[in-house]
Amino acid sequence: MKLRVRFLQLPILFDAARLAEEITAIPESAWRPHPKAFPGNHALPLITTDGDPSSDARAGAMAPTPHLLACPYLMQVLGDLGATWGRSRLMRLSGDAEVTAHVDTDYYWRDHMRVHVPIVTQPTVRFLCGGEQVNMAAGEGWIFDTWSLHSVHNDATRARIHLVADTVGGDGLLDLIERGRSPGDARAGWSPALSAFRAAPSPELAYERCNAPKVMTPWELRDHLGFLLSEVRPGQPQMAAIAPTLNRLRVNWHALWARSGDHEDARPDYAELLSRTWGRLERQGVNEVGLNNQMPLSRCLQALIFNGALAEAGATMDGDDRASPASPSPPSAPAISARSDPLFDRPVFIVSPPRSGSTLLFETLVAAPGLYTIGGESHGLMEAIPKIAPAARGWDSNRLIAADADPHTVALLRERFRAALSDRSGDRPGDGPVRMLEKTPKNALRIPFLAAAFPEARFVYLHRDPRPTLASMIEAWSSGGFRTYPQLPGWSGPAWSLLLIPGWRALIGAPLGRIVAEQWAVTTRIILDDLAALPPQRWRPIRYEAFIASPQAEISRLCTAMDLGWDRRLGLGLPLARHTVSAPDGQKWRKHALAIEAVAPVWAPLEALALGALAGAAQRA
Repeated sequence: MKLRVRFLQLPILFDAARLAEEITAIPESAWRPHPKAFPGNHALPLITTDGDPSSDARAGAMAPTPHLLACPYLMQVLGDLGATWGRSRLMRLSGDAEVTAHVDTDYYWRDHMRVHVPIVTQPTVRFLCGGEQVNMAAGEGWIFDTWSLHSVHNDATRARIHLVADTVGGDGLLDLIERGRSPGDARAGWSPALSAFRAAPSPELAYERCNAPKVMTPWELRDHLGFLLSEVRPGQPQMAAIAPTLNRLRVNWHALWARSGDHEDARPDYAELLSRTWGRLERQGVNEVGLNNQMPLSRCLQALIFNGALAEAGATMDGDDRASPASPSPPSAPAISARSDPLFDRPVFIVSPPRSGSTLLFETLVAAPGLYTIGGESHGLMEAIPKIAPAARGWDSNRLIAADADPHTVALLRERFRAALSDRSGDRPGDGPVRMLEKTPKNALRIPFLAAAFPEARFVYLHRDPRPTLASMIEAWSSGGFRTYPQLPGWSGPAWSLLLIPGWRALIGAPLGRIVAEQWAVTTRIILDDLAALPPQRWRPIRYEAFIASPQAEISRLCTAMDLGWDRRLGLGLPLARHTVSAPDGQKWRKHALAIEAVAPVWAPLEALALGALAGAAQRA
């Protein structure tokens, strides 16, 4: 929930020592890894769906777990805060661990606030939000602006434990908020009042029962759209087309609601409206528009509206950032049954931002038995097809969506790939379906198109720490060896290198650090959004750092996930990839550290989202 201040301390204080005594009695086995598997983050469920301690869902009827019922003072704390409670937990952050920077963007967080009561903490724990920083002392009560970029850092060796309770509010909590104080408020005489333990029956708490719509009402849709539009950074010309499209969505949604309400028979009509609207928004440049909180408008539209306006039957909101599953995710290739392609058997596409190590991964995977490749990257093969070349598309970008996969373009693409394939021994494929491996950096912007052109396509998302990646991108631009569009019309900077992102014209005159940061961030956002629109079984992640550290283990894991064979033994060191610019060195990025850190607001929010997606995929696997 967006607040008028970054942090607000409530005028209430609790006995942290007594709370710590209560939670110490709960067995260690009750603590669970964070839903997104963030290192050093653990949770102990207090309020969950139906009181089930194994549930992380946020939608459904909430009830206390046995752990909460065994803690009378913890029950009193929640009662004294005076709210209707959603999912609530104890959150433990190990020493030297962190909650990485992120923004809470989805439907759940539009109206939910998060109350923190530190139980075990120390002065070195830092909570950052929107450029401000506080240390929440033991026993205090706090809320904060989840719509701003926020993170937590525990620099000590001792674990930090907070009560973290989610709520849409309540009369008692509103009274506390009205009397609350932000860190910069030097109001005379202000101090929180102690709510000591009372030896009395535990209070009857109020729990959520209705917290996610089957079909969003038109009035709620209008409110969310108005909020997002008010958060758009000024001066972005794409909004001249985007705002009317969103208004058309609002009007047509209301028309459907007036006709059918949330009746099951109308679901296909709602879904078609969402899908059609998103296709139009992409063509109008929605991926290029940013919000005041440094998040892309497209990501927040998806999280709040396109993933929240029409929940699938039986769907629940899981995780910490977005609803899952969602219907529909924009735009997605049609679902096709397995083994429906007579020529390409589950082709594998490696996708990543440029300079993430995809060549090294590709050159390693080429050795898998039964895999066929064209021997390198497919820039020329693909862009020789008129509809794929950016010159034929007004030099917009390398972005392709499912709507671009017309029968003629797809037939040409498949024919050219098939004709160029050979395996690790140089042999050509036979007549039956063949397993193809493809790696071209521009394909990071073409996932929906490839998923439509190759019905059984599988995707490998390679993620690398953005700092060395950005340093390598700076080197690539500076070397002159990666010029993809040296005569890019309208571009006045150094010869355009690497992939052509949507919105590149806004970078005219920008320093190189800003250019590569935008390339990385825009590419990462598009990858995450497109993969989220696919069934989970159609993609797998791999982290570059893990691959370098344990090549054999990571390749074996990846081949198993992709149903590939592997019959070779890799050493601890891998050979240099063919496109290496300078000798590998884990610290060489630091010579560009000032330029990279200066543009951290561009890449840091997307790095947080990427890490969350990686952790979620690891849990599913």
